[in-house]
Amino acid sequence: MTGEARGPGPRRMDVDALLDDPGTRIVVCCGAGGVGKTTTAAALALRAAERGRRTVVITVDPARRLAQSMGLEELDNTPRPVPLPRPVTAGSLDVHDGRVPRAGRADQGSLHAMMLDMKRTFDEVVREHADPERARQILANPFYQTLSTSFSGTQEYMAMEKLGQLRQSGEWDLIVVDTPPSRSALDFLDAPERLGRFLDGRLIRFLSPAGSGAFRLLGAGMNMVGSAVGKIVGAQFLSDLRSFVAAFDTVFGGFQERAERTYRLLRAPGTAFVVVAVPDTDAMREASFFVKRLAEDTMPLAGLVVNRTHPLSKGPSAGLSAERASTAADTLADTHPLAVAALRLHAERVRRRERELRLCERMWATHPDVRVTEVAARPEDVHDLSGLREIGSALAGDER
Repeated sequence: MTGEARGPGPRRMDVDALLDDPGTRIVVCCGAGGVGKTTTAAALALRAAERGRRTVVITVDPARRLAQSMGLEELDNTPRPVPLPRPVTAGSLDVHDGRVPRAGRADQGSLHAMMLDMKRTFDEVVREHADPERARQILANPFYQTLSTSFSGTQEYMAMEKLGQLRQSGEWDLIVVDTPPSRSALDFLDAPERLGRFLDGRLIRFLSPAGSGAFRLLGAGMNMVGSAVGKIVGAQFLSDLRSFVAAFDTVFGGFQERAERTYRLLRAPGTAFVVVAVPDTDAMREASFFVKRLAEDTMPLAGLVVNRTHPLSKGPSAGLSAERASTAADTLADTHPLAVAALRLHAERVRRRERELRLCERMWATHPDVRVTEVAARPEDVHDLSGLREIGSALAGDER
């Protein structure tokens, strides 16, 4: 943050140092929905690739604009290569599109992008952990089809599952993860445990065959109680659920094991969380909760991105307060309409910036060690690689 008229702000997050560090293998972009996580993740991935790293970005944005901004017609569950312009040498500097200095590495990196398909990812896990006949039974089960597409937490769980798959493949230097647009940023960390609790819950264990591994019958009278449950939820639903549980029993342990392994990966050296927010009360509060949770879980926080801010432009009026601008506008109200309009606009901009700074200062007071970078609001959405590159430059502080 610039800290206009308020003294120095927090320490700046050094984005380029983070991306250039070969020890950084995973960057996870988290935050409340609608704060620009997807664009931030894509911009970080592009900047890393253009600085010489083999990078893949996982997005969960259902909109086509991100694919189009990367020069692709669509994204799916398989990483697709993003065509990067080759740098043009200009003197001693390598320049992309004649605009952006290549301050990083000597070798050209690469960028791949994919959009999470949670059902396809869920299906892949089932096929890996079950024999072909058991997998066929699970995949065809109506209850599984509902669970794999709409159960709360499935998307977050599968984002972590896909992250684990990509990391295990060893094909990329850096994986950038755009977390799902959940109601709460904490859903990304809580989803695996929540899904595990459901699959190991009392109803599921009650419906399991006696003595069948992870699921155990709670007691006698299953048929009588099952009949009562069937009257409530429907006999066919209960039958589908029982069939699912019987088939899924052998897969459940694999799910738990993979969730725990990926959770450990998120805490390991080489993983960095980037929390994304916008300067409004709800988003900053959500960011504060998430920063606190990361600290409690000893997960590595790289810093906070404050998106869509409105820093004041430098110029003759830069030091003019909102009060003085409003007073001057009132004085000139009957004589200089254009000057009045300009002064009132300036006053509104100053007040908006002051509101943003107050919100940020509360964050700094609560989390004084958090590093911060700021991205100013753009007049339009990002629609091409140049736009993503500009966001990357802003994240790295090139625009200051």
